[in-house]
Amino acid sequence: MNPSVAQPVTAPAADPLDTLEQALQAERQALLSHDVDALLDSTQAKLRALRLVESQPLRGNDPARVSALSELNRANSILLARRRREVNWALRHLGRVESTGVYDAGGQSGARPQVRCLGVG
Repeated sequence: MNPSVAQPVTAPAADPLDTLEQALQAERQALLSHDVDALLDSTQAKLRALRLVESQPLRGNDPARVSALSELNRANSILLARRRREVNWALRHLGRVESTGVYDAGGQSGARPQVRCLGVG
């Protein structure tokens, strides 16, 4: 090996829990800033990180950290539910969806689109 040739530095693999935490923080920021594209990207990153975390054994302090990340995920889900209610409220007031937007026993949406004229032509 020639010592004058720089060898590429291989970065250590990121800790899966760090990756998951970053994805959860990105998801939270996307929810707070109403950034749909960032929300979709962060959700995909979160799912990839979760698969990686699940594929490896927990070490030392990992169980406590997993609990903390679970709480962050729960807080994000509460924020997401709030955003969904806001969107449903806006759609309902625009006459785009009935107020009963629930799924029936067969998994079909109970919401039926309504046609409402929003202006005079």
